[in-house]
Amino acid sequence: MSVLPTESAEAGTALGAVRDRRGPGAAREAAAAARPAPLAPRARLLPSMSAVYRAQLSRARVARIPLLFVATFQSVGIMILMRGVVDGGSGARAVVSGSSVLVVAFVALNLLAQYFGQLRASGGLDHYATLPVPPAAVVLGAAGAYASFTVPGTAVTAVVGSALFQLPLSHLWVLAAVIPLAGAALAGLGAAFGLLAPRPEVATLLGQLGMSAALLLGVLPADRLPELIRWARDLLPSTYGVEALAGTFDARPDWSAVGLDLTVCAAVGVVSLAVATWAYRRAAVR
Repeated sequence: MSVLPTESAEAGTALGAVRDRRGPGAAREAAAAARPAPLAPRARLLPSMSAVYRAQLSRARVARIPLLFVATFQSVGIMILMRGVVDGGSGARAVVSGSSVLVVAFVALNLLAQYFGQLRASGGLDHYATLPVPPAAVVLGAAGAYASFTVPGTAVTAVVGSALFQLPLSHLWVLAAVIPLAGAALAGLGAAFGLLAPRPEVATLLGQLGMSAALLLGVLPADRLPELIRWARDLLPSTYGVEALAGTFDARPDWSAVGLDLTVCAAVGVVSLAVATWAYRRAAVR
């Protein structure tokens, strides 16, 4: 910042008067007081993300639990309806795995898109922009909090679906990898929808469309879809979580294929969260 000549002259006169009256020590103290105080160091990523995660978790705990119940009830209802159409085999595996991941899509994609859309419209991003935290910490903390709410609903849906279609329960531990990876991919997509949408109504619409795509392309068996729809299914981030979970219902799972699906899901999650971070920076400076 440039200093005007008159301001420089006045400061020099003041320091000279202090030097004449109190000596060189007082002049140095006055010069130090005239300098601006240094800013506090910027917070690191992991502590900032942890703080945002805990704040979002406590804030949404009461408000989101009823919606999580709705998401679980919806997925269980879909499986009951599909029970009259699909008897077993690959169709049953697709219905159970797709319905389980649908809980993740409902919360991490749909609700997070609405949250960031409302946050941007109400000026809430200005609050986060004034905090000395990295933009990635805000996005990752909020995405992690919303994805955490999907754990009980996804587990209940998978257990109920396995019992309904008589699928083995021995490999449901893979949900410990499917939920965070699919949640990261869908949460990043939902955050990007909310931050890039010009109005909160558009963010809500995009979140609903994303959840509908996860419903139609994830629950329905892939071998019964037209070829063009299969290509669209491969572009959906949750597809790879669905395929990984469905592969564990086999009598002898192909763990290499399951690992590949999880790796692709993780890569998509990194990309979607990076896009969401860029969208946050873009929305925060406006």
